[in-house]
Amino acid sequence: MMTDKSGSAASSRGTGRRLARIAGATAAVLVLATAGAGAWFYHRLDQNISTFSADGIATSRPPAGPTTKGGGRPVNILLLGSDTRSDGNGDLGGGEEGVGHSDTAILLHVYADHRHAVGVSIPRDTLVTVPSCKLPNGTWTSERTNQMFNSAFTVGLYPQGNPACTQNTVEALTGLRVDHTIVVDFKGFAAMTDAVHGVDVCVPNDVDSYGIRLTKGRRTLSGQQALDYVRARHGFGDGSDIGRMKRQQAFLSSLIKKVQGQGFDLTTLLPLADAATRSLTVDEELGSAMKLATFAQSLQDIKLADISFVTVPWEYAGARVALVHPDVDTLWELLRQDRTLDGQATAPAGTATPSAPAAPTPSGTASPSAGASPSATPGQTRAAEPDATAVPVTVHNASGATGTAGRAATALKAHGYREVVLGANTKGRNTTTVGYSPGHKAAAEQLAALYPGATVRPDADADGLVLTLGQDHASGDTSGPVALPSGIPTGISSNTRPADSDLCADLSYG
Repeated sequence: MMTDKSGSAASSRGTGRRLARIAGATAAVLVLATAGAGAWFYHRLDQNISTFSADGIATSRPPAGPTTKGGGRPVNILLLGSDTRSDGNGDLGGGEEGVGHSDTAILLHVYADHRHAVGVSIPRDTLVTVPSCKLPNGTWTSERTNQMFNSAFTVGLYPQGNPACTQNTVEALTGLRVDHTIVVDFKGFAAMTDAVHGVDVCVPNDVDSYGIRLTKGRRTLSGQQALDYVRARHGFGDGSDIGRMKRQQAFLSSLIKKVQGQGFDLTTLLPLADAATRSLTVDEELGSAMKLATFAQSLQDIKLADISFVTVPWEYAGARVALVHPDVDTLWELLRQDRTLDGQATAPAGTATPSAPAAPTPSGTASPSAGASPSATPGQTRAAEPDATAVPVTVHNASGATGTAGRAATALKAHGYREVVLGANTKGRNTTTVGYSPGHKAAAEQLAALYPGATVRPDADADGLVLTLGQDHASGDTSGPVALPSGIPTGISSNTRPADSDLCADLSYG
């Protein structure tokens, strides 16, 4: 599974924004490589990096994000922090050696203008569906429902974890294509904080718990103490992972500010580049210093004020975390359309994404209001129509294209459909049909309005609605406008932290 050149993976926290700033390190690497004067150092960086095989990435994946008229495209980077104690990480984190979990996960969405970004934190205890993932013997697991998010990283018990399985899980959860996955471990995180001579943080209260000792107040932390700050749960607030993520988001913001403030001189960049590359396990497309440099350079124009962090809309489900609908569906749809959290485009005038802005609905809603026609002009409704989104939908793929049913299911959920299941692939057909069981004709017509040219017909064997996608809708995406809010839904706004917030603002939960 892994091609190890040096290290493993973990505390993606330090990596998240580090990427935005390794941008400078990358620029330095490029200069040195092309000039020849630092070729030895470039070679050293190249040998530092570990990669994981693309063989475990699912073959059926969401489409890439929309391209602007100016040629830009959004990029999604999955940042994972592994808590493995192997390979010397136990000296920093304690505990026994073994396969770690991805106890830190941030999906960084870089907008198509490459000047704005949002980092979405996914709690480790979130209950999700883990799709089929590859095992060391070459076989693939069956899909598993109601699993903790961080368990995907342990599937197959690979010594360095299974980032491909976590990537598959995120793509299935969000409907977003993950362009790159980066994993960092305890040692790497500590080394990177040392390389920048510490990061400013705010400790909300004295902590003396589970071997972690921190003093209340504003502090500059590096190495072990910085790792303790982003790892600790006990001693802060209610001791939950939610509170820990707030501190991780604040830490990453401070890290960006620190690196930007130091500037991009070689004395700063080279130690950071060395520490960062020794800590990373990346996908094969980022598997060299030059590739990392080129990629990181594309992120260097993102300013602190143009970065936000958001924790997925959540609620407790016993000892676990459940996603809150429809707010989380709105979040994913906003990112799929490359829109900010309040539904705005970031691309300059004349370079907007091809898809038109969605018709606004009242703040806090993610689906069309009952009775609204999916294809109606914004503001118009058909009062007599039933709420089609309450009717179960089974999606079959007869288009001959891979992943069509999955993309359609994601799009329908974004439209507010509450019960969407995938059926089997069927014999190829040219046109799309919507079958309906008795009493659901009007709902079938509403669904068909999302797929121009679709035929509506009764189906005695249907349980609700049956959508069979033909070659005319091989993308699986709906053509009608997805309803997005005119303001930020509460589940998003209450979990958002601008990167330029004060260090001590909103650091604990509970």
